[in-house]
Amino acid sequence: MEDRTLMNPPDRLHAEDLTLAYDERVISTALDVVIPDRSFTVIVGGNGCGKSTLLRALSRMIKPARGAAYLDGRDITRMPSKQLARKLGLLPQSPIAPDGITVADLVARGRYPHQGLLRQWSRDDERIVTEAMIATEVRDLADRFIDELSGGQRQRVWVAMALAQQTDILLLDEPITFLDIAYQIEVLDLCADLHENRGYTIVAVLHDLNHACRYATHLIAMRDGAIVAQGPPADIVTPELVEKVFGLPCEIITDPQSGTPLIVPIHRRNRMNGVDPL
Repeated sequence: MEDRTLMNPPDRLHAEDLTLAYDERVISTALDVVIPDRSFTVIVGGNGCGKSTLLRALSRMIKPARGAAYLDGRDITRMPSKQLARKLGLLPQSPIAPDGITVADLVARGRYPHQGLLRQWSRDDERIVTEAMIATEVRDLADRFIDELSGGQRQRVWVAMALAQQTDILLLDEPITFLDIAYQIEVLDLCADLHENRGYTIVAVLHDLNHACRYATHLIAMRDGAIVAQGPPADIVTPELVEKVFGLPCEIITDPQSGTPLIVPIHRRNRMNGVDPL
């Protein structure tokens, strides 16, 4: 079968008519997704709704049963692995580092897609690894072992490894799961800086809708394997959407810090008594 190349694709990363399944269990059908260039896109939805499955399809971790994901107009399943890794970086859920590896050595692994028989480690590689550690504020940890670090520090190191790939698209699957609130904000602030000041396109799966509203420029809301809304948080996040996606009665107010939508769940007493909170 010939490789399909799209003419004038709408954005660098997008997918058409995706059917996603694990063996016989179908998760999603007929998904059309566009990741706006230079956006901070966040995928949200309840547990088991298919958000991580969608991210895995966009990163080629799983192959669609139907349809395709495209990067720069090419079906990603037909791209050589190293070529794809030079264009798109991925931080999977709960990544595991080899035992006894230092921060510098792990970040250096991000240069693997650029190595080959005729191109070995160079001063440029060393510079790029150093710059990635500086950008993520882990340079002072270069000689530390990964298992000695806090959760937030480890996540910064993994992001540094992705930066060392020198891609400008980063896919992050639940990057703040199991982190306490301070580390969550630390990692999300880092992602926002990469997006706002360095021009990265970032796609992240998050569980916390308030975090998503505060950081995302583009939101994809999913339920039961389907996309129910896409767009800027201020345009699409309503009490009706939150109840449809999460089954949570709420009101929406303006976050006093960021000016973004802030979801306030209806208190259980008001839910039980049918009291209008407004």
